[in-house]
Amino acid sequence: MNDLAPLLTPEGRALLDAVRGTAPADELAVATRLRREHPAGLVSAALGQARLRQRAEAKFGAEDAGRMFFTPNGVEQSTRASVAAYRAERLGELGVASVADLCCGIGGDAIALARAGIRVLAVDRDPLTAAAARANADALGLAGLIEVREADVTDVDTTAYDAVFVDPARRGGRGRIFDPEAYSPPLSWAVEAARKAPHAALKVAPGIPHEAVPAEAEAEWISDGGDVKEAVLWFGTRTAAPGTVRATLLPGPRTLRGRGLPDPEVRSVGRYLYEPDGAVIRAHLVAEVAEELDGGLLDATIAYVTSDELRPTPYASAYEITDRLPFNVKKLKALLREREVGILTVKKRGSAVEPEELRRKALPKPQGPNAVTVFLTRVAGAPTMLLGHPV
Repeated sequence: MNDLAPLLTPEGRALLDAVRGTAPADELAVATRLRREHPAGLVSAALGQARLRQRAEAKFGAEDAGRMFFTPNGVEQSTRASVAAYRAERLGELGVASVADLCCGIGGDAIALARAGIRVLAVDRDPLTAAAARANADALGLAGLIEVREADVTDVDTTAYDAVFVDPARRGGRGRIFDPEAYSPPLSWAVEAARKAPHAALKVAPGIPHEAVPAEAEAEWISDGGDVKEAVLWFGTRTAAPGTVRATLLPGPRTLRGRGLPDPEVRSVGRYLYEPDGAVIRAHLVAEVAEELDGGLLDATIAYVTSDELRPTPYASAYEITDRLPFNVKKLKALLREREVGILTVKKRGSAVEPEELRRKALPKPQGPNAVTVFLTRVAGAPTMLLGHPV
């Protein structure tokens, strides 16, 4: 069923309540029972929507996800609620009272904007997706602030709005799209739309090349709980000079701004190793973290910082290093046996070895109660294993 309308009827809503929380193993029995009283297509649609809601809980929380309506692509591509709320807060701080949300999807960003008190025009050209956005605005009591329009975003006049937010589609028939000009709409179109607005935010993939960022934009990489979620190109922020780069970590937010520092020096392995947050690495701000830690790099091409001092920082995870070995699986296996290691965490940067493969070979079975983290990396160009534990 490619139409949400039947699920929005009293019968459809009752079915959604009836199948809420159904475990995959129980779906057949539940479907068989419900089809005695309801159309088979409606039962299947309700069960499918229940599965999507369960998947969406990680992004939207159980309470909201349990009331919202989703498409498979909508669950996959929508913005995590915490990230959308942060972006809405930034727009609110700019004095934005209205936003044209172009390529709105199922409405995740529109919901966050409306909850921040911002009036939203939410536009998507796909009929089912636009219907989901409209249903979500209604389900969450935000229909008074969100107008959903089914249209091609390139045909929409945004001059009446304080800001434009564009979230181009970055997936195609073959999966993720890495070329910004292959987005739908292309990044160049989104940039032109941004330049015409007083304020704008363009959501792009975190892997966007820095050279693809327009000179007048501020580029921000955002992580949530240590996972990099997206990059945003900001226009008209008034709070940062064009070309500013920053990394923002959620929850928090904690923001690290670039200062144009040169690459850190390479130094010998110190007592502590720091693993910068992924947003810091994507934003090319490892030098700023190294300066804060009075540290250097293990290798000129590897984003691990080392220092003899332990300094707290939200922008990197600290590990105390206990051993340094040239890459040798047999030596590592013997050392783990000697240390009675039962839990082995493998991290890598600058190594072709797969962590799971090393874990299987070095620790085929637990040796005891202790835990060790091993870093597969390079030190001054040489393949190296560093052993330690989180501080």
